[in-house]
Amino acid sequence: MESIHDPDECWQAVLSRDRSQDGIFFFGVMTTGIYCRPSCPSRLPKRKNVRFYKTASQAEADGLRACLRCRPKGEDETERIARQVAVVCRHIEKNLDQRNTLSELAILVGLSPSHLQRLFKNTTGVSPKEYQTNAKLNQFKKQIRRGEKVARSVYAAGYQSTSRLYESIDQQLGMTPTEFSKGGKGVAISYAFLETRFGQLMMAATDRGVCFVHFGESREALVETLAIEYPKAVLRPMAEPVSQPFQEWVAAIENHMLGFHPCLSLPTDIHGTALQLMVWRYLQTIPSGTVCTYSDVANAIGKPNAVRAVASACGKNTVGIVIPCHRVIRKNGEMGGYRWGVALKQELLRSEKEVNEVKTQ
Repeated sequence: MESIHDPDECWQAVLSRDRSQDGIFFFGVMTTGIYCRPSCPSRLPKRKNVRFYKTASQAEADGLRACLRCRPKGEDETERIARQVAVVCRHIEKNLDQRNTLSELAILVGLSPSHLQRLFKNTTGVSPKEYQTNAKLNQFKKQIRRGEKVARSVYAAGYQSTSRLYESIDQQLGMTPTEFSKGGKGVAISYAFLETRFGQLMMAATDRGVCFVHFGESREALVETLAIEYPKAVLRPMAEPVSQPFQEWVAAIENHMLGFHPCLSLPTDIHGTALQLMVWRYLQTIPSGTVCTYSDVANAIGKPNAVRAVASACGKNTVGIVIPCHRVIRKNGEMGGYRWGVALKQELLRSEKEVNEVKTQ
C-alpha cells in the first residue's frame, strides 16, 4: 500500500467534504473496510481509523471495498468535466502554432462549442483562446530562461512573428521580450523600508505602481528577495527628493499598518494570468477586519470550480497588504497558508478586527 502525501491536508479535505479533491485521493476506514471519496456524505470516521490512497486500486489492494453511497470508482460529473478540459488543454499545448478553433476543440471531447467554452472557463478561469495565449507566453519564457535567443524563442513558442508576441506582452510581462530575456534589465525599481508592529516591511515600486510588498527579518534579506523577483532590474533605495507618488504610496501603507487607513487602494504594477488578476482585484474589495474563504472568492469571480487556482493566486501575490490575501481562509475556519507564516496572518486579522471594534464603540 502506498500512502498519499500530506495526510493532514487530506484529513482536512475529508472534514470539509471538499468536492474539489474527489479523484485526487481516496480515504479508507480500516474499522469498516470501506474506502470513499473526500466528499462522501456518510458519517465521519475517527482520524485514527483512516488511511489515504492515491488511487482506488491501491485502496482495494489494501483489502478495502468501494463505498456504496459515494461510489468512488464511478466518474462523477466533476471528474468528467475535469478530464474533458484536460484533454483540450493538452491538445492546445501540443499545437501552439495552430489556430485551434473552438469548434475543432469541441469535437475532441464531444461537446458543442458553447458548452465547451462555458465548462472550460469555469474550470480554468480563462477561455480556450486565452489559455493558448498564456501557454504561448509561458513557452516563450521557458525558452528565454534556457538561454535561447529572442527571435528563436518567439517561433518556438508558436508565434508567427514578433509583432504577435508584442500584442499580448504588456499585461503579462510588463516589459518587452528583450527586457524580459535580460531578467528585467533596465527596469528601474525603487524601494523603501517601514518598521511596523508586525516586523520589517519593504515596499518597492516602478513608475507605474507598487510591485513588491514583503515582510522580512532584515533589510538585507528583503533586498535579496526583491533581487530574486527582478534579477537584473535596476534596484535602488528611494532617494531624496522622493517623488510625490512614491511619498503617497509609502505613507498610505504606513498609515494602513498603524490602523489609521483601513481602505488601502494603490496602483500596482503586477503581472499574472487572467484568473490571477481577477482574484487579486477581488481581494482588494474585501473589507478590513473581515474574512472570506477560497470557495467564496471562486464563486465571487464566477469560477466556482477554481478553488485551488484561487489558493494558488493568493500564494503568488507579491504585494502583500496592498492585495490582502491574508483575509482569505479555509472553509473549515483554519487559516490556510501565508507566504510570511500563519502566525503573522493571524496577527494581521486580529489587529484589523480590533481596529474595527474600536471604531464601532
